[in-house]
Amino acid sequence: MNLDRLRKRVRHYIDQQQYQSALFWADKVASLSHEDPQDIYWLAQCLYLTSQYHRASHALRSRKLDKLYGACQYLAARCHYAAKEYQQALDILDIEEPASKKLLDKGLKEESGTRETTKEWEMSPASISSSICLLRGKIYDAMDNRPLATSSYKEALKLDVYCFEAFDLLTSHHMLTAQEERDFLDSLPFSQQCPEEEEELLRFLYENKLKKYNKPSEILVPDIVNGLQDNLDVVVSLAERHYYNCDFKMCYTLTSMVMVKDPFHANCLPVHIGTLVELSKANELFYLSHKLVDLYPNNPVSWFAVGCYYLMVGHKNEHARRYLSKATTLERTYGPAWIAYGHSFAVESEHDQAMAAYFTAAQLMKGCHLPMLYIGLEYGLTNNPKLAERFFSQALSIAPEDPFVIHEVAVVAFQNGDWKTAEKLFIDALEKIKAIGNEVTVDKWEPLLNNLGHVCRKLK
Repeated sequence: MNLDRLRKRVRHYIDQQQYQSALFWADKVASLSHEDPQDIYWLAQCLYLTSQYHRASHALRSRKLDKLYGACQYLAARCHYAAKEYQQALDILDIEEPASKKLLDKGLKEESGTRETTKEWEMSPASISSSICLLRGKIYDAMDNRPLATSSYKEALKLDVYCFEAFDLLTSHHMLTAQEERDFLDSLPFSQQCPEEEEELLRFLYENKLKKYNKPSEILVPDIVNGLQDNLDVVVSLAERHYYNCDFKMCYTLTSMVMVKDPFHANCLPVHIGTLVELSKANELFYLSHKLVDLYPNNPVSWFAVGCYYLMVGHKNEHARRYLSKATTLERTYGPAWIAYGHSFAVESEHDQAMAAYFTAAQLMKGCHLPMLYIGLEYGLTNNPKLAERFFSQALSIAPEDPFVIHEVAVVAFQNGDWKTAEKLFIDALEKIKAIGNEVTVDKWEPLLNNLGHVCRKLK
């Protein structure tokens, strides 16, 4: 029997997404090869792809392959993760290191020739280790252990700098502060793992996702990666910077352009929805949220959109809460929904519930200033100026350019009778808004001008 030809057939059907056919042949190959470990691995792979997670795990673990090979350990744990059995998945990852990994460490110490022999079924040992760290991070995330999830994602990236998923989870979930993000990026071993031109590409793509609170500037694309300035991910990163700098018109122009080219661009949707709310485009948001719920009912962003719509039209906070809590049920770590959920209570002066939601958001989005800003606002409204001040200064340390934050710090200074500081900060916030240009929605800043007037009165 030419088993290699049949093995190729299994891979062929996997590539064609005909998993049932792949499973049928993988099963026969495993018998014909008298249960060669790599054939059992591919059999388990096919079982995983047909959502038969427990069968897949059993195929590997009953033969103790998870204790022999890193790839099998990873796949077995992944099966339990997919079945939402997080503790079991962790237990598999925490067993003694597989024999193949020990062999690898020994091989690396001896001679680079040994490296090839420890390659497991088309995967390098480093990529298996990185995958295991990524999975461990996702398990910790699911178990609400943010600090361990963060360190696992960082480890995954160090082992494989191309592992974008780990980078994305760290940045889009705001797990690190801006400074921590920069320090971490500088510590990554790009030069050891990438050819020179790819190092520049990776650095550009990663840095582009980091500077969301900075002033938006022209995207400086290195010559070597020319052609990426129109890439939608890159455009969305720029839009996000405009959003955080309160230039909602510009942000809307960019996100609308992305939505025309790719109507359900995952990274663009939350920014686009936020912009529609800021610009009071209720009809557009209504239409978008309907489409999303029809097409992606299991994606938290769909229900986030519906919740935002009801928040925006006012007097429908009960509805808004129902849909926003559906978003957080689908994905507990979905920060934007927690913030909006807090708003739904804040507009009704339900301070305690609002605070509870903002605190959850703050735990989930350590590197984002918005939860801190809103917690400070609630403390201010409940006559706790000391605590308000503490949270505002935390928000300011994360986003020193945000006029909203500067405005709130000025209000605290005003309440403390420190008119000079208050005046300086109000003017500073005003300068920042003027710098955005006439595009800014003016009515939003009526309180700032009003407060500045009061300060000038106090200063005679």
